[in-house]
Amino acid sequence: MPEELKPLESQNFIHAFIEKDIAPGGQYEGMTVHTRFPPEPNGYLHIGHCKALCIDFGTAEKFGGMCNLRMDDTNPTKEDTEYVEAIQEDIHWLGFDWDDRFYYASDYFEVMYQCAEELIEKGLAYVCELTPEQMREYRGDLNTPAKSPYRDRPKEESLDLFRRMRAGEFPNGAMTLRAKIDLASGNFNMRDPALYRINHQPHHRTGDKWCIYPMYDFAHPIEDAMEHITHSLCSLEFEAHRPLYNWVVENCSLPAKPRQIEFARLGINYTVMSKRKLRQLVEEGKVSGWDDPRMPTLCGLRRRGYTPASIRNFCERIGVAKAASTVEYAFLEHCLREDLNQSAQRVMAVLDPIRLTVTNYPEGQSETFQVENNPVDPESGTHPVTFSRDLYIEAGDFMEAKVGKFFRLYPGNEVRLKGAYVVKCTGCVKDDSGKILEVLCEYDPDSRGGDPADGRKVKSTIHWVDAATALDAEVRLYDNLFSDPAPDAADKDFLACLNPDSLEVRTGCKVEAFLASAQPQDRFQFMRTGYFCADSKDSKPGHLVFNRAVSLKDSYKPTV
Repeated sequence: MPEELKPLESQNFIHAFIEKDIAPGGQYEGMTVHTRFPPEPNGYLHIGHCKALCIDFGTAEKFGGMCNLRMDDTNPTKEDTEYVEAIQEDIHWLGFDWDDRFYYASDYFEVMYQCAEELIEKGLAYVCELTPEQMREYRGDLNTPAKSPYRDRPKEESLDLFRRMRAGEFPNGAMTLRAKIDLASGNFNMRDPALYRINHQPHHRTGDKWCIYPMYDFAHPIEDAMEHITHSLCSLEFEAHRPLYNWVVENCSLPAKPRQIEFARLGINYTVMSKRKLRQLVEEGKVSGWDDPRMPTLCGLRRRGYTPASIRNFCERIGVAKAASTVEYAFLEHCLREDLNQSAQRVMAVLDPIRLTVTNYPEGQSETFQVENNPVDPESGTHPVTFSRDLYIEAGDFMEAKVGKFFRLYPGNEVRLKGAYVVKCTGCVKDDSGKILEVLCEYDPDSRGGDPADGRKVKSTIHWVDAATALDAEVRLYDNLFSDPAPDAADKDFLACLNPDSLEVRTGCKVEAFLASAQPQDRFQFMRTGYFCADSKDSKPGHLVFNRAVSLKDSYKPTV
């Protein structure tokens, strides 16, 4: 790994905080570091979640601690068991595990309710009947306090109304339970925030048992405390919510007092990472699904050909920061190339085939060559490819008349066919319209393996496949889903930023026979073309489908 891309240990302020907390005299002296990853099961995990995953699980690993997986299912509107299962699959694929520490926020609904009643009895919460419109109207500004005519409601009355809210006596929006903190606070999150709202919506786990649900800012600290979390690691937008987090922990009878620490979320250009927007792409048919290989979801990246190692390496190398920033998508691709360069088997595939006839090669004869599987891993061995009179090459590897610095096939020029022979182009065959149908060449029998016996220099090597044994394949060439580097900007319609050329499907491609046994998710380097993955949904024997994970060309330039 280049030195300039390695994150420095001192840059991770979270680890510095934790080291101080568990040191002698620290607030968690002698305790096991305990973190949690709390996704909401209303969509699929994306690359932004992966940064949080690596921080939560990675921090626990670093300090020999534990990390819980908890589904934040306090909002039943769009939550589903489909997402729960997908989230678990993605986390396991990345190489993290939670052992038996798997929880749901809904596990604590009764505890949360009892905490709410405790706050009412302490005079720290009240039932408010302001409508959502009135709440906004009475919110105030920096110079004007918020207000509520229900703030001084007797606690006995609030307790009665809250219990009747739970019993289902009131419609959605009729009432909320609010914390009684400070209507004049400069932090608007502390201006008597809502703790509970009415929502007559069945829950994916509790069914119709509840018709009131806790707000996230109330539920989150209770969940952490019930699981004895020491460090609640959150993205930066929760920094202003931390005083409320601490207020809940201090004023409710809970078994632990976790500490919240915030870090900057991951931003990547040429993509969006709002689950609402990603869901819109799926629901409006702009992509084929959550696992469309153009999506930044982990299931989409996996289907495209990304590896767990490349994604974890990416997250580790961008580091942990307090200030928001945007990382180049090209760096994510760079990390994938690094990994696949070490691990992907090399094969030959012709995506735009044209026939190459070796006119002086005996008809009906064939021979077999051994081609290396991976030049950076000599122990990976070789695999056989057949050679005969009729081959396929890329149409772009032939020009009828040389233009510029073109050193591949043109009449009179020699090239090396990868691992086989040196051939000299002798011309081509065209149809009546002038379209080239076939390229003609002659081979040098004394150049078996690719090296001329007389030592003459051959400038170019091209890939090829044997027409007699080649297999047909569909190849999907993916590019960025968005053509705008900042499609998520507030002043833009992200749908208007979609790249119309983000997917090119090529059929009739020719691949070497070795790929007949390719299994879904197998990754290869198509020589001179890019890294490809056998599609996990559509590729099967007799109908091979390969997705381009990333091209060979690396546009990322590390900054020092």
